[in-house]
Amino acid sequence: MTVSSHIEELRRKHQILSARVDDAQRSAGTDSLTIASLKKQKLHLKEQIERLQDS
Repeated sequence: MTVSSHIEELRRKHQILSARVDDAQRSAGTDSLTIASLKKQKLHLKEQIERLQDS
C-alpha cells in the first residue's frame, strides 16, 4: 500500500466517523461518552493523516 492510498483510506474512515458523530449527536438516545469516544477516534485518524502528509 502506498502512502497516498493509505492517506485516502484514513480520510474515508474519517468521513465515516464524522457521519457517525453527526448521527449520534442528533439522536436523543446516544450518551455523551459514546460521542466523545467517536470524536477521539476521529481526532486520532486526523492526526495520523497529518503525520503521513508531513513525512
